[in-house]
Amino acid sequence: MEISAKLTSTSSSERRVSHSWRALLLLTAAIIAVPVLVIVASLLQGYSPVWEHLLDTVLRDYVVNSLLLMLGVGVGTLLLGVTGAWLTAMCDFPGRRVFSWALLLPMAIPAYIIAYTYTGMLDYSGPVQSALRAQFGWGYGDYYFPAIRSLGGAVCMLSLVLYPYVYLLVRVAFSEQSTAVLEASRSLGKGPWATLFQVALPMARPALVAGTSLALMEALADYGTVDYFGVSAFTTGIFRTWYGLGELQTAAQLAAFLLLFVFALFLLEQASRRRMRFHHVSARRQAHRLPLTGWRGWLAFAVALSILSAGFLLPALQLGSWAAARLADTDMAAFFTLVGSSFSLAAMASVACLLIALLLGYGKRLHPGPLEQQAARVSSMGYAVPGTVIAVGVLIPFAWLDNRVDGFMREYFDISTGLLLSGTLAALVFAYVVRFLSVSLQTVDAGLARIRPSLDESARSLGHGPLGVLRRIHLPMLRGSLATALLLVFVDVLKELPTTLILRPFNFSTLAVRAHELASDERLADAALPALAIVLIGLLPVILMTRTARAPAFHDNRDGND
Repeated sequence: MEISAKLTSTSSSERRVSHSWRALLLLTAAIIAVPVLVIVASLLQGYSPVWEHLLDTVLRDYVVNSLLLMLGVGVGTLLLGVTGAWLTAMCDFPGRRVFSWALLLPMAIPAYIIAYTYTGMLDYSGPVQSALRAQFGWGYGDYYFPAIRSLGGAVCMLSLVLYPYVYLLVRVAFSEQSTAVLEASRSLGKGPWATLFQVALPMARPALVAGTSLALMEALADYGTVDYFGVSAFTTGIFRTWYGLGELQTAAQLAAFLLLFVFALFLLEQASRRRMRFHHVSARRQAHRLPLTGWRGWLAFAVALSILSAGFLLPALQLGSWAAARLADTDMAAFFTLVGSSFSLAAMASVACLLIALLLGYGKRLHPGPLEQQAARVSSMGYAVPGTVIAVGVLIPFAWLDNRVDGFMREYFDISTGLLLSGTLAALVFAYVVRFLSVSLQTVDAGLARIRPSLDESARSLGHGPLGVLRRIHLPMLRGSLATALLLVFVDVLKELPTTLILRPFNFSTLAVRAHELASDERLADAALPALAIVLIGLLPVILMTRTARAPAFHDNRDGND
């Protein structure tokens, strides 16, 4: 009887913990979804007279420029990403092994930083045009040079840093394709180009669509590049409407229209694949890469080097040169203060994302029902939402709550509480959690999926409850996944610009904000040191991802391994 009572008590305690975990999961997902829901709900509210001004003046530019930006970045990332993926996955040429991982390095450079560096190099007073004038004796107006600060320039900058999304996914897709199919194409007389366009690319279509969709969402979310280049897009329009016209509600409605662009992108991607089916067919035998010798090999080397140089080497060298030149005049105490504030903010946000991801991921494992699955998906949708939209969606409910608390305290206690949440680090960290939780959750989910459910059952049979199983079984086995999740969010927060610009407290700055402020004041060389710090830290997750870029599907013609 006594043993039975203990078992009953233990079972009841486990059920309470399990139900509490489920309730906490649903509550957390609901809170994280609030900013996006607030933005969507703003469309149902009334429209101010400012809308007539926007419709008559700039709204058309916002729509057209955003569409052209998406179109240009889509073409640019496909061209660069597919070219690099085909050369490194399907061909053998000098330097292929190095390029297979080095072509991912542009991911370490935020788009707004590469925009600053190319502006410094290609503007009228930059070294390129200065060298042309000195060489040919030209003066102002004697020659034509493409304007870097333009919509075309923004497309080029974004394409150079976003093509790795396409490159990484398409390279893996190429490496995993059936070698029997590819060799059958060659045996039927089709050359490398025909095989690429008629066989390999159609088979890799899911990877193409996924990579391009990620790049387009990042392009829509960009603020620093389009603002610096003077391009009227939705992200810049939200800032101008808010700060210039003082219309927070109208800014929220503009953010909602930008959100509709993102959702439309999802719907178009799904509709394009509705009647198509893709199946992975294992290669029956390993095939050799296409050997490129002589001038063809060196041409492939030159193409890969050009992509890498434009996306990483030239900007990094320019930043290093500027930073070295201004290092003696730099206030290092102020710089390290920036580093400290940036690191502390990124650490708080990454730890918060990790804890919430553990809560949601393990909650789904305990309760794998449709409601819990949908709740986790809703909480993950922030990564597809631009940071500008998230910031506006956070500020509106926080300001409402602050005003209600202040009004209550004034009425009943004659005390003004002021702003308790708005303009604080808490609001900023919450916005980062909404924006980047998906990164942590996907990493934690992937780690949990590798743990067999039988281990949970064995631990339960030995008397461990849900918390005991998590502490004794899952956490030790998830160490690598947890470290990866922390690192990825840490670097994402460090690079994030629009969210920080909108929600940061007064007199609080980060490396990204300071680099943007200095570049906006045309102090490009002074902006180099904080920008270079962001780039160097951004290399850490890229180094992790280079492991996935080395796919062992083919033999190397030189030594038989990859």
